[in-house]
Amino acid sequence: MVKKRVNYSSSFKSKVALAAFKQDKTISQLSSHFKVHPTIISKWKSQLLERVDEIFIDGRKSKKSDEPDTDQLYQQIGQLKVELDWLKKKSALFG
Repeated sequence: MVKKRVNYSSSFKSKVALAAFKQDKTISQLSSHFKVHPTIISKWKSQLLERVDEIFIDGRKSKKSDEPDTDQLYQQIGQLKVELDWLKKKSALFG
């Protein structure tokens, strides 16, 4: 008989990993309580500890990154104006 692979939800994984982190019960006790292999619980606990610093990262963007650099835009406008004036001058010679 082939055993189907179980996909656990992220909320279940986090609940088990937090229970393992609290160390109120042993990994073996948690394994029998949650019906999950002890190796998987240890893996989820280590993933929790590796990624715990990502929880408190400020995801907001700074205002400077939202607005384009005005100096660069003014420089680009000046360059385009020079090119337009040159094209107007050359087009007057041809026609």
